Amino acid sequence: MKIIYLVTEDWYFWSHRLPIARAAREDGYEVVIAARVVDYGEKIRNEGFELIPLKLDRRNINPIMELAALLEIIRIYLREKPDIAHHVALKPIVYGSIAALIARVPATVNALAGLGHLFTAEGVKASIVRAFLKNLLSLFLRRKSACAIFQNPDDLGQFVRNGIVSDNQAELIKGSGVDTDVFKPALKAPGGDPIVLLSSRMIRSKGMENYIEAAKILKERGAKARFVMVGKPDSGNPESIPDEQLRKWNDDGAVEYWGYRNDILEVLQSAAIVVLPSVYGEGVPKSLIEAASCEKPLVAYDIPGSREIVRHEVNGLLVSARNVESLANAIYKLLEDSQLCARMGREGRRIVKREFSEEIVIEKTLSLYKNMAAS
Repeated sequence: MKIIYLVTEDWYFWSHRLPIARAAREDGYEVVIAARVVDYGEKIRNEGFELIPLKLDRRNINPIMELAALLEIIRIYLREKPDIAHHVALKPIVYGSIAALIARVPATVNALAGLGHLFTAEGVKASIVRAFLKNLLSLFLRRKSACAIFQNPDDLGQFVRNGIVSDNQAELIKGSGVDTDVFKPALKAPGGDPIVLLSSRMIRSKGMENYIEAAKILKERGAKARFVMVGKPDSGNPESIPDEQLRKWNDDGAVEYWGYRNDILEVLQSAAIVVLPSVYGEGVPKSLIEAASCEKPLVAYDIPGSREIVRHEVNGLLVSARNVESLANAIYKLLEDSQLCARMGREGRRIVKREFSEEIVIEKTLSLYKNMAAS
């Protein structure tokens, strides 16, 4: 049997879907990846996967270019004749579902990795687009040959209540999986002033500005800590923060901006606390799962997705969204209590191994493939 993964960007496939694709191949599937190729094409091909470059661009809204992208996907599906098409994120779900309908693909798996910018944006234009998209998605997700994967129960419940997907076609698979044998605690505790880390794409809705304000508050209180941001801008997102702004924040001295790091495990292990004050439509933030797997206490805003991995007063602290004072207080509480940090860190790793590990996500996804193929 053949499965095709339709993903907007090669980097996203590499960071979030590679283990599942490997497992599918080991389970006997012929695996094809279709994605916009920028930086990870060679790595994906070196894994032995067939990679089909796409012109699909999540930033683009030009009708002619979008029609060309849709026709390209239709041609790929007609040529490849997959038994299962696994679509990841909104645009691939819409375009892939149209292509699957025309090419008569027997089964589609539609993964909503959070509801993203469109479902959290405000304004008349966003509301109109959102209403149109909900109606369009319901046409595809309610087909007998389709199922939808959600990463958190809030998103799943919202789609079921709004009639976009039926309850028996909605699957909850928490996150995209983390290898707990790789993301593990450091053998030796880091020295020096504790590092309070924010690791994320550098987009505004991930909460950088709130984090910086909290850092300023804590430095005024005399907190002995380093506040570090790791990640790079996302040019495909309208909320991307320019390099110049990130460098300015670094130069202003409240935070250290380390840019993109290939050694994210070592960065996580060097941290004392990991923070994500995101108001973005998260699935389950992978950065927080990885941090919890490394036994780091977490601080996040109490929003769908983040609250799945952060259990208040268990493995971290949740605070009201956009409340900078509460964010600063939560970080300060952990900075002042190393024993609390250690206890929360241990509990966080237990939660990851029990609910978010790579093995659990792979097992549930492969089981879903089998059920879809048999139906």
